[in-house]
Amino acid sequence: MQTHARVVIVGGGCVGAGILYGLAKRGWTDVVLLERTKLTAGSTWHAAGLIPSYARNINVGRMINKTIEIYEGLEAETGQPVGWHKCGQLRIANSRDRLDEFKSYMSVAEVQGMRAQLLTPDEARKLWPLLDNKEMLGALYHPDDGHIVPADVTHAMAKGARDLGAKVYLNTEVTGFRRTPGGEWLVETNQGSITCEHVICATGNYAHQTGALLGLDIPAIPILHQYWITEAVPEVVERKRSGRPEMPILRDEGFEGYLREEGDGLMFGPYERTEHLKLFAEDGVPAWFGADLLEEDFEAVSWNWEQALRLVPALGRVGIKANVRGPFQMTADELPLMGPAWGLPNVWLAEGVPGGILWGGTIGYYLSERIVEGSNSLDVSDLDPRRFGDYANKEWTRQKVREAWGTHAEQKYPGQDMPAARPQKTAPSYDRLTELGAVWGVLNGWEMPNWFARDGVEAKDQYSWRWTPKGNLVGEEVLAVRNAVGLVEMTPMTKFEVSGRGAARWLDGIIANRLPSVGKVTLAHHLTANGGVQAEYMVARLGEDLFYLISTPRAERWNFDDLSRLLPADGGVSLKNVTNDRGCFTVVGPKAREVLQPLTEIDLSNENFPWFGVRTGGVALAGDVRLLRVNYEGELGWELYHPLPYQRQLLDAILKEGEKHGMRLVGLHALESLRLEKSYRAMYRDMNPELNALESGLERFIRLDKGDFVGRDAVLKYKERNDQRRSVTLRIDTDGASTFANEGLYSDGKLVGRITSGGYGYALGHDVALALLPERFAKPGTKLDVAILGDWKVAEVVADSPYDPTSARARM
Repeated sequence: MQTHARVVIVGGGCVGAGILYGLAKRGWTDVVLLERTKLTAGSTWHAAGLIPSYARNINVGRMINKTIEIYEGLEAETGQPVGWHKCGQLRIANSRDRLDEFKSYMSVAEVQGMRAQLLTPDEARKLWPLLDNKEMLGALYHPDDGHIVPADVTHAMAKGARDLGAKVYLNTEVTGFRRTPGGEWLVETNQGSITCEHVICATGNYAHQTGALLGLDIPAIPILHQYWITEAVPEVVERKRSGRPEMPILRDEGFEGYLREEGDGLMFGPYERTEHLKLFAEDGVPAWFGADLLEEDFEAVSWNWEQALRLVPALGRVGIKANVRGPFQMTADELPLMGPAWGLPNVWLAEGVPGGILWGGTIGYYLSERIVEGSNSLDVSDLDPRRFGDYANKEWTRQKVREAWGTHAEQKYPGQDMPAARPQKTAPSYDRLTELGAVWGVLNGWEMPNWFARDGVEAKDQYSWRWTPKGNLVGEEVLAVRNAVGLVEMTPMTKFEVSGRGAARWLDGIIANRLPSVGKVTLAHHLTANGGVQAEYMVARLGEDLFYLISTPRAERWNFDDLSRLLPADGGVSLKNVTNDRGCFTVVGPKAREVLQPLTEIDLSNENFPWFGVRTGGVALAGDVRLLRVNYEGELGWELYHPLPYQRQLLDAILKEGEKHGMRLVGLHALESLRLEKSYRAMYRDMNPELNALESGLERFIRLDKGDFVGRDAVLKYKERNDQRRSVTLRIDTDGASTFANEGLYSDGKLVGRITSGGYGYALGHDVALALLPERFAKPGTKLDVAILGDWKVAEVVADSPYDPTSARARM
């Protein structure tokens, strides 16, 4: 084995081979892949080989498109057959909610680049004549989906990479990693050591062991899944004999599984429910396990079989030829962990991949792009391993993985918060707010109120693709903020302190806005090298060399890791995560000053405490409270960042004073409506690492005249383009359902843009959405068309901030 390479990939399944191929295609050929036994030996060889493109998340859909594109060209490029069957995929809706889900998907399919059709029951039966489903209301059909031979496609990618100069070493088990004094990595194996610049871990079921070697607790655990292959089915044989095309892969919520042709028979893969799901090798894969299968477990899926036999009678008229039961990786959200390993320079993860065949090609493409180019051309934020924080320990992962796969076939709704491993992280306010009707959601492991039940309404969330009765209470919360005063529990916000003699200069070189002066606050963005938005921070300057940074809860580990990598080597800048040290309440609304002034000696007048100011002092019995006169709601208000031990007392004091002024407790659902009415952009939706900051409508926060900062050149380059897109605000008059995200916008029947986020504006009385459009469609008054659950509505471009466009109320 060679002793040095630019990149070492650990793991020879479909994902590892895909990364090897992706790097080699980009010209990095000094790359080696180390496989402990032989290629495909883990989960790859026994996978069902399905390539389903259905995803409501447009970036996931676009990534799957890339997998299909890569696989379809492999055989011609390498001469290696891959067994690609483009038979299509058919999903059955037996309920109105499922049909609504499919209708909602149809509004985003073209945005993803997917061909999809919504079919009637009769049209679906023509595609799958063996299905006897009398409950069917409709179906969703993807003609470009299919299945592939897992081992063949893996070997094809490995061959393609080797043809370009990359190398594969089999029977080479990695036993350790060490950082060299020069900053490289020494990878120790049973065949000797190899030094490299980059390490990529794609070890599948061995992710726990690999992570331990690196000091990482990787939040992924293998689950056991199985499928059966039948003897020849006469109807399938007859179809082949008559030259009819292969039936599409069938998914029916009636039996919670998939069916497809396999030779002259059928393959049936039922999804194991939570109570019957078995995990595998939670503490590491045993030494005896290699390219092995496990014993059939019919009892775990007996219900699925009963329903499948009812809905597809032909399945019960033939014998079983084989059962295939083996492990594959799963994460809490059923998405891979693809991207940088936190705290480890030049270590990359491609772990926790729930379906390596589906993801192998696209992970190879986009991870290699990130490593070679330094950033991605597509927003892959949803796959970044740092989306999970240190709360994602083994027990949390165990519970969430069981829930994720155990409910895989169940109906899921926008914004649904799943119940497993909760509550986990709670602020001291949790019990009191629960008593007051809080209906909780979860962000970064923290419980956070979604809305508040009252007037006899049950404190239980209501999920649907349509409006639900809870919307009335959410509307009351919105109007309370607009007309009186509200209190929002915001403790989960990410909070950092930056200090030291070099803090100002260092931070100024990172953010695109100017630094605030002492006692002031500014909104600032950390851009990527290509001008996308890596992070958004509210920056409060507490002293000449002391800054307080606030960002979204989801980004805690992510933002801390990104900033840590940029710290100067001389130790002149200190970065501290104080998220768990301080809570936050937002007191907001035209009566906010009347509520807070009796509780503090700080003068809250405009003259002493203007908009975008910060002061530190006491509030009620709480000391060292950092009051920021900013908020996400667009009204007069303060965010109170307080030491957590004071929180319960502070809450009671504010609520007692607030009673005199009609204060309402306010949840995240109301907050979403309030920020949309102000056209405030949301991180990871309206701005992200893919979109240039100017596309996201952030011009006023980008100070190109202040000197150099990360991404400045890319922003300047974008300004010169004549095909610019703009983030705009839309008014949509809806009835019964709202926009959600990524719905396509059409002009004269042609797709011209997409919604990035949307919902109902309770103070305005209509839907408000933020959207990405070419400049020629971005002028106020432009009318476009958007489908909401299949009904076409007019979306009119309006000026930003339809509520209080001059922000006079926030300055009052």
